[in-house]
Amino acid sequence: MKFTKMHGCGNDYVYVDCTAQEVNAPGEVSKVISDRHCGIGSDGLILICPSDVADVRMRMFNADGSEGAMCGNGIRCVGKYAYDHGLVQKEEITVETGSGIKTLQLHTKDGIVKTVTVDMGKPETAPEKIPVNLQERVEALIDHPITVDGADWRITCVSMGNPHGVVFVEENKDLDLPKIGPHFEHHPWFPDRINTEFVKVLSRDEISMRVWERGSGETMACGTGACASVVACVLNGLTEETVTVHLLGGDLRITYDRVAERVLMEGGATEVFSGEITLP
Repeated sequence: MKFTKMHGCGNDYVYVDCTAQEVNAPGEVSKVISDRHCGIGSDGLILICPSDVADVRMRMFNADGSEGAMCGNGIRCVGKYAYDHGLVQKEEITVETGSGIKTLQLHTKDGIVKTVTVDMGKPETAPEKIPVNLQERVEALIDHPITVDGADWRITCVSMGNPHGVVFVEENKDLDLPKIGPHFEHHPWFPDRINTEFVKVLSRDEISMRVWERGSGETMACGTGACASVVACVLNGLTEETVTVHLLGGDLRITYDRVAERVLMEGGATEVFSGEITLP
């Protein structure tokens, strides 16, 4: 299988151009290639496929083989790959995802994509749209109490095409995410599991974030998680609408336009290397 390794803010995936080859059982392939000792090493697998409704189609698989509907860092790299490798020849493109069609603005230098701005669409906060199973009826879970593994937290839940739970903390550097994260991911409230962001607000336009992603564990960055975190910040009155999000692997610039009901994400996309791997 021919592949290209790419990353956005350290959130690394193996990308396969499915306009030129076919990948059978991609969930199983994702588990094999994601292994950092016996495979290539990545947070998962992303397939770049033909589309009948957009310029290209993106399919994303987590390291455990489960398929995700959307990946913010991944879609920027899809845009870069499509332009740099000649699948598209324009700087505004559309990408079909499991959560709808997204519009990307590609920012180039010397004929190569350096950064990408993605219109991530409307954030959803209704429990049934995330989804969240609650016995009580609420319009949204904003600063809502939750007990996880015997500890009390407060959570704001947002869907950016996949489910996110944002938790605000005074300090996130010392959190034991491998211990805490799985309890959030598999909490009975979340039938589809959940991605959890642990956010420290630094100022009205700056936050730091660590993330536990369902199916992958802690990752260097999460684009949809950064978007969900800024939405949660605004809904809780903690920041302005445009925020720099500091992630373990780099920074993203997120704008939550409440009037237009959309979130814009801007960040880099990097191609690391290409190669071939023999699959078992």
